[in-house]
Amino acid sequence: MTGEVFGSVYARSYDAFYAAKDYAAECDLLERAFKRFATGPVNTILDLGCGTGGHAIPLSQRGYAVTGVDQSRDMLTRARAKAGNGGKAPEFVQSDLRSLDLGRTYDAAVMMFAVLGYQVENDDVLAALGTVARHLRKGGLFAFDIWYGPGVLRDPPGERARAFHDGKREIIRIARGDLDVGRQLASVKYDLWSVENSGSVEKTSERHTMRFFFPKELELFLQIAGLRLVSLSAFGETDKAPTEKDWNVFAAAVRT
Repeated sequence: MTGEVFGSVYARSYDAFYAAKDYAAECDLLERAFKRFATGPVNTILDLGCGTGGHAIPLSQRGYAVTGVDQSRDMLTRARAKAGNGGKAPEFVQSDLRSLDLGRTYDAAVMMFAVLGYQVENDDVLAALGTVARHLRKGGLFAFDIWYGPGVLRDPPGERARAFHDGKREIIRIARGDLDVGRQLASVKYDLWSVENSGSVEKTSERHTMRFFFPKELELFLQIAGLRLVSLSAFGETDKAPTEKDWNVFAAAVRT
């Protein structure tokens, strides 16, 4: 059957899917952006779409006060288990990031792993960016990444099959992607088979629809929300202009 996005099977398997993802290097990238673009010290961070805590937990361990927000209960369950109950653990909140209102502001907000792209309609994008602006102090920094339109159009998503192991199960994932160019959407259907060591098998499917963005469009969205784009770079960089060979780009904006 087709489950909710980031449902229980996907959430259980998420860290196995991205075991090779270099979260430490991405946290280094965020810290470089903080130092280069922030208008003041960064001590507090709001991580929107935090997932299983891949960025929130190491940032917390580096001394930041982090609040992680995600809509998926299953993903947050994983995040809390990984973080433990130590004094450096992030605060985790379950909420739709489009309507979140914590009643406080932060020095920085981050939205990594193309979370902004899950906001597929213009109103969704503006609501998400409104949440960012609402939770940033004046001059606060917003650091995020997106799927980059020129790169997506040059190299559209296709079909991939991979197997993963996490010690307790084998997970087989088949991903099939297609584009809706007019709506700037890339839709990827994931078919998952989770094979437990006991031999039991659980199957589920999810469809993740992602919006890709172009530079001037992104700049306008940010401006409407009260944010000013200060950097757009190839992912992993803070000063290298993206090209049509880049699927993923890293951006920074400040609260005006």
